[in-house]
Amino acid sequence: MPKRDTIITRCEASGLRLTQQRKVIASVLDMSRDHPDVEELHARAATRDPRISLATVYRTVKTLEEAGILEKVDFGDGRARYEDAERDHHDHLIDMETGKVIEFVDPEIEALQERIAAKLGYELRGHKLELYGVRRKTDD
Repeated sequence: MPKRDTIITRCEASGLRLTQQRKVIASVLDMSRDHPDVEELHARAATRDPRISLATVYRTVKTLEEAGILEKVDFGDGRARYEDAERDHHDHLIDMETGKVIEFVDPEIEALQERIAAKLGYELRGHKLELYGVRRKTDD
């Protein structure tokens, strides 16, 4: 899903100090099309700069989350995962057998959520929807 600016650009705009290692981590995050956890981010970043420690990745992720640049997501597997907070809105379907995360947008679901909020007297300002399932068995 597209986003407005790179993580590095938003860090600079927010006045965050960007060391070379933070730039590598931010670049890895920008290129991620999945929802990596800190260990996965570390492994990817370490291929570019082997001096990057796991502790540096943890600190960087925490800083980016506190700045509103990254968003922590939890898909019930005990791992905190991350995605760019400025990606276009989307929901998630999590395959409970493989852990695969499928991103989707459904206009009917969006409209239904708006109607429910209005019916309860609220103006919807945001939401997160995570569906958990297993593949249907087909009769072959």
